[in-house]
Amino acid sequence: MHKFYIYSILEIIKLKNMMDQIISQEGYDKLKKELDELINIKRLEISSRIESAKELGDLSENAEYHEAKEEQAFNDGRIAEISILLKNLTIVEINNKKDEIAMGSKIVAESNGGKKQYKIVSFNEVDPTCGKISNESPLGRAFLGKKKGEDVVVNTPKGEMKYKIIKIE
Repeated sequence: MHKFYIYSILEIIKLKNMMDQIISQEGYDKLKKELDELINIKRLEISSRIESAKELGDLSENAEYHEAKEEQAFNDGRIAEISILLKNLTIVEINNKKDEIAMGSKIVAESNGGKKQYKIVSFNEVDPTCGKISNESPLGRAFLGKKKGEDVVVNTPKGEMKYKIIKIE
């Protein structure tokens, strides 16, 4: 049986934009692991749920069956999305230099009298609560290429934010 995926224009634009992205080896490995789990574990679990639900009888009123089929469609969509991503990403080496901010850099920046630590990561590793910001975010883009002691100005929805680079690790 052939499966066809219907993407909206917004989804196609999103996928196209993802094709131009860079990623760290760690981020790439994380995506590969997720894809492997979706294909080899999740897909089998969903298939088993569908088979069990079929045994319950009338499929037209079988909520478990319909729920499992929806989950299968979501899972297959995510598999397709990750597969496209992996084919079109550029893996970059993590910067080990401490003199200039690049992908993988850990930095300490001061703003409004407070210091905060950030790590510049790829799009799929972002975790703002842990200070992991995307190299594509306004703040991440503003930090890239800067050196210790430099000032950085970032336009945010709340207005201009000023940062001073205190430390690069």
